[in-house]
Amino acid sequence: MKNKNILVIGLGVSGIACIKGLNMLGANLFVYDEKKQSAEKLGEIENIKAEYYFGNDELEKLNMDCLDLAIKSPGIKYEVPVVKKLIEKNVKIVSDIEAAYEVTDAPIVSITGTNGKTTTTTLVGEIVKESKKSCKVTGNIGSGMFYDAISSGKDDILVAEVSSFQLAGTFRYKPHISIITNITPDHLDYHHTMENYIESKFKNVINQDESDYAILNYEDEIIRDFSNKIKAKKIFFSSEHILDDGICVEDGKMIFKSKGKSEFIINIKDIFIPGKHNLENAMAAAGAALALGIDKETIAHVLREFKGVEHRLEFCGEFNGVKFYNDSKGTNTDASVKAVLGIEKPIILIAGGYDKKASYDDFIKAFDDKVKALVLLGQTADEIDICARKYGFMDIYHVSNMEEAVKKCFDLSSEGDNVLLSPACASWDMYPNYEVRGRDFKERVNYYGGISKKSR
Repeated sequence: MKNKNILVIGLGVSGIACIKGLNMLGANLFVYDEKKQSAEKLGEIENIKAEYYFGNDELEKLNMDCLDLAIKSPGIKYEVPVVKKLIEKNVKIVSDIEAAYEVTDAPIVSITGTNGKTTTTTLVGEIVKESKKSCKVTGNIGSGMFYDAISSGKDDILVAEVSSFQLAGTFRYKPHISIITNITPDHLDYHHTMENYIESKFKNVINQDESDYAILNYEDEIIRDFSNKIKAKKIFFSSEHILDDGICVEDGKMIFKSKGKSEFIINIKDIFIPGKHNLENAMAAAGAALALGIDKETIAHVLREFKGVEHRLEFCGEFNGVKFYNDSKGTNTDASVKAVLGIEKPIILIAGGYDKKASYDDFIKAFDDKVKALVLLGQTADEIDICARKYGFMDIYHVSNMEEAVKKCFDLSSEGDNVLLSPACASWDMYPNYEVRGRDFKERVNYYGGISKKSR
């Protein structure tokens, strides 16, 4: 990429990482961000030589005819003016993970799926570190995959959480080990159709060959049906079926079967993080670790010790006999269904957020008799309300922000209740990301929890 004219679109985490990495490679840098105030937030890249363009009114000043490549931040849609103009000019547009793949010799473990990506990625990273191999946990976690790829040696392992947004912008991306945790409807506002969404997810495996490994959820019909198109060596995992080959559960034990041999990994009850979905995440991580040649004792040790990730069924405290859980990472209905199933009743549930054009029927059906009250906020509040009432759930409260939501939960709750933030929606209508939303929730819980203690 030396002396190539490269445009970076978006000054988020991935965009900053690309600018830093491209500067190290000697590229001629052009940068565009739709927000004019971004010029004030250059921070660590302020001394890097580049031509900056901010806002649509500066778009006409950008000479696209000279560009060799554009690297687009994942969340930017293909319909925005700058991307449409690049397409008209036949400028190749890629995602940061495609660009990262092109500039590194480090093996990539690439984890995608609708749910479980972050937990599985973090688990794989912890297992690799415990094995004394060198690795960087990257992608949607950390400081951006492109810079991590540039600064990695061939002995490093890049353990990357990758989204459908990132995968949609790939062409030659070929991880050595891929994981697909599951596929359920999500991000249809971005991909427009379920077919497009599924196609983007399978870009995680489509370029792999017989020298690579694909770790696949046998319980997911979409993945199972596609698996005969995958050339990589396949390791299936199943939480419900006993497999002839792959990772499964027999008599309460996680077992790895291969070439007629069965090898014990861990007793299921010894895995620290609870729930069937976390069992599947643990199996997926174990599959990747085995493909990397890591011994089963190391895998089992990490599975016993790993306490989970922030914002995923994270216990936030107990006040006056009421427990509070932060599941802000529940950014789609399937994730929030798993959260509801994973918490004891009675539940007071906070939900709602950015509208991704999802259906909420399965989410409401999962309430069964577990959810005591529903507190709604954000763009989708009315839509979730209508769906809940359709199924006869009437104990619903609307609030304007997280402070009101948490206060309402304290007012509604009594000893033995569990308050759960699991929005079933993205955060972008009210917050820059789910992390900020989750931390806001925790801060409000601690504030009102402190008041409740004083008032006793």
